Amino acid sequence: MQRRELDSRLLIMVTLALVAFGLVMVYSATSAAAAIGGNDPIYYLKRQAIYAAAGIVLMILAQRWDYRRLRALSPLLVMISLGSLVAVLAIGPPINGARRWVSLGPAAFQPSELAKLTLAIWAASYYAKRKPPRTLRELWRPAGALASVFALLLVLEPDLGTTIALGIMLVGVLVVCGTPARVLATAITFAATAGIGVIWMKPYSRARFFAFLHPARDAAGTGYQILQAEIGMGSGHIFGVGLGRGVQKIFYLPEAHTDMMLANIGEELGLIGVAAVISAYALFAYAGLDIAVRCRDPFGKRLAAGLTVLVCGQAAVNILAVMGAAPLTGIPLPFLSYGGSSLVVLLAGVGILLNIAQRGGAAAASVPDRSRGDGRTRPARARGRRRTDEPRRTRDVRRVAGSRRSASGS
Repeated sequence: MQRRELDSRLLIMVTLALVAFGLVMVYSATSAAAAIGGNDPIYYLKRQAIYAAAGIVLMILAQRWDYRRLRALSPLLVMISLGSLVAVLAIGPPINGARRWVSLGPAAFQPSELAKLTLAIWAASYYAKRKPPRTLRELWRPAGALASVFALLLVLEPDLGTTIALGIMLVGVLVVCGTPARVLATAITFAATAGIGVIWMKPYSRARFFAFLHPARDAAGTGYQILQAEIGMGSGHIFGVGLGRGVQKIFYLPEAHTDMMLANIGEELGLIGVAAVISAYALFAYAGLDIAVRCRDPFGKRLAAGLTVLVCGQAAVNILAVMGAAPLTGIPLPFLSYGGSSLVVLLAGVGILLNIAQRGGAAAASVPDRSRGDGRTRPARARGRRRTDEPRRTRDVRRVAGSRRSASGS
């Protein structure tokens, strides 16, 4: 069995296992509170199952659809994504002080999730046919400028978590491109400084940041969620209190089924459960990055790395936040937290990864042709003289024979 087939099977198994486990944990985190409140205990489970089914269908379709077609569609996808982000600011209903969702009948769609996938496709397409940026000016035009537009629209919602996820993904693509470390370090410093400035200008974000530094100073206010997450993680010990038997999710821990899903897992399944989740994401990272390394198509290599970093980067930020090692940003735990838009888009991204694993080797038969204005490819051919591989003595013998025939003919 080839290595790419092993990577594909590992990626499928890990993804489906996380989705199935996520359904179990969504039910565990929501059923008790719903039953106590007199609501349907399986309401969230049914909705998440529908989103999971739709996402798996998209994953299958993306696996069979040639990913290289996305390269030509990347400008259109960027325009659609930017338009949807502007639309959600204009017509999106305010929920908990934020405008992040657009209602589509009984469902709600979050355009910021599409923005993450769109920017990954565009960045991979742009840097597949260009040299890596060697200076900040080259990085700014146009990748940095476009990323800043996305970030500005997301901050206005506000959605700082998705903004951070976009930055992590873009760094992953730039690393694969071969961007110098000094350029990346300088760009990250500027981005972090701008992020701190945004946090400082918003009183709510500033309060959450200081709560991360000293959660016990406001245990009943801004530090409440952090402390309750730590209590839930600690009370599970090694083996947990048992699946479905946690109490933090019912009375104490806010957003136990979304941002704080890992705290619920830690309480009910203990250190073993948390370690299993982290190991699953590590396996996902191994399979995804191995697909990127083995892909010989520049576009596929960059896209595979961006999608892998997008999933695992989100997971890392969420895990650190729940454990109290990073500020809370609202980033959900991929495949596990409740949320239809995130689940569907991430499963579609996995489908693209699987397609790259299947077609990435064959794509090496064509290379970017910079002489064409449409960015299409041409067959790869060796450059140089036609007879460079022919031994010099053979060429000399043929030349002498030809001259003799010419002399005899005259």
